[in-house]
Amino acid sequence: MTDSKLAIVVLAAGQGTRMKSSTPKLLHQLAGIPIIGHVLATARTLDAAHVVTVVRHERDRLAEVISADLPESIIVDQDEIPGTGRAVEQAVAALPADFNGDVLVINGDVPLLDAPTLANQIASHRAGTAAATILSCFPSDATGYGRIVRTADGHLDRIVEHKDATEDERAIGEINAGVYLFGLAHLRAHLAALSTDNAQGEKYITDVIGHLRQTGESVNALPVADSWVVEGINDRAQLSDAAAKLNSLLVRGWQLAGVTVQDPATTWIDVKARLAEDVTLLPGTQIRGATVIERGATVGPDTTLLDCEVGEGARVNRTDATLAVFGAGASIGPFAYVRPGTELGAHGKIGTFVETKNAKIGEGTKLAHFNYVGDAEVGTGTNIGAGVITANYDGVNKHRTTIGSHSRVGTNTVFVAPVRMGDGAYTGAGTVVRKDVPAGSLAITVAPQRNIEGWVTTNRPGTDAARAAEESGK
Repeated sequence: MTDSKLAIVVLAAGQGTRMKSSTPKLLHQLAGIPIIGHVLATARTLDAAHVVTVVRHERDRLAEVISADLPESIIVDQDEIPGTGRAVEQAVAALPADFNGDVLVINGDVPLLDAPTLANQIASHRAGTAAATILSCFPSDATGYGRIVRTADGHLDRIVEHKDATEDERAIGEINAGVYLFGLAHLRAHLAALSTDNAQGEKYITDVIGHLRQTGESVNALPVADSWVVEGINDRAQLSDAAAKLNSLLVRGWQLAGVTVQDPATTWIDVKARLAEDVTLLPGTQIRGATVIERGATVGPDTTLLDCEVGEGARVNRTDATLAVFGAGASIGPFAYVRPGTELGAHGKIGTFVETKNAKIGEGTKLAHFNYVGDAEVGTGTNIGAGVITANYDGVNKHRTTIGSHSRVGTNTVFVAPVRMGDGAYTGAGTVVRKDVPAGSLAITVAPQRNIEGWVTTNRPGTDAARAAEESGK
């Protein structure tokens, strides 16, 4: 049910210069979705009455993702006045006039902050009388962070920035995690008092906490058990750390759900992937995008699947596949390259050094090795010999090849598309098929073989081949 008393403000206006990238920081990928996508998913889980996302740098690119992931979010453009305080001030102004509840402020670059942690913060806040409740944590190294200074009875007294802290205050291990929950009335009253009269010329949301304490209001600081939950991402090293942590959580979650992961350290699973019980993932495997793997399938080692469907009991070995569908009991690889639009039927085979693209391959059909089948449709129970290709491109346009069911295609056959081969037809080895082959026919393009006696001795005198030929003739 919607929490009618909750509004969430997502701060997404930062420039993210430390990423050193043409891609906005919040659009960098983490487990298959943008960083901000994780934050928006958490906001959605909390069922807030209102979500306001504040943007500025690369606003159009961010707004496109925000609108797709959370269409109900109100997008607010931060003006020329910098700072988190100003962002929250504008977000609060965008809330409906009749809203009177709590405002949760979170950062768009903290993707591992989960809904249960925030729900606990909300519940703790509502159970008391504090004007605000913030999250804190105890990182292994508190250098550079604002310290939580508590009163003798354990309540929050103030937040002291590292640069302003005394030696005793710097020895405090508890820091401000930058996640704030305010009663709206208290927040509005003190946002109006924020000033840019500081060294950075910015309005800071942390100053609201200071104002609340100066006016005698109480503020709770609620520690989280694991500091990584509230760690932000500012550069690519931190992005890598977050990716490793999130992946370890995802892998463990799938293991507990009945998936065998032989080597968690080399197995990567995106958040949108779905795996059934008794799936086995071997070392060096990446399950990317919205890939779905059914019960009893084995994937890996050294395999990457992006947005694929793997049927029950299928086997995918040392394969790179994108937007492909593999039927139940199918066998793929090793060393297969499966491009978008490939559909392999149940118990079919795409074997060693085979490439497919935009190809529908029927049940039980086998492409065992060294094939290229693109822009094609192959029936059921057909066997494709080694070295067979569909020549689908005439230099201007792509054309389709159709091969019937229960056909046999000889080694090194080339289909020059557009061409059709009927059911139950055969081709001889080395055939170049330029016209349709009727059902049940044998297609061959074999020139008579000529043997020129003595050619090696005459044309390659003195070679090992010539000497061997001469010895053989004695």
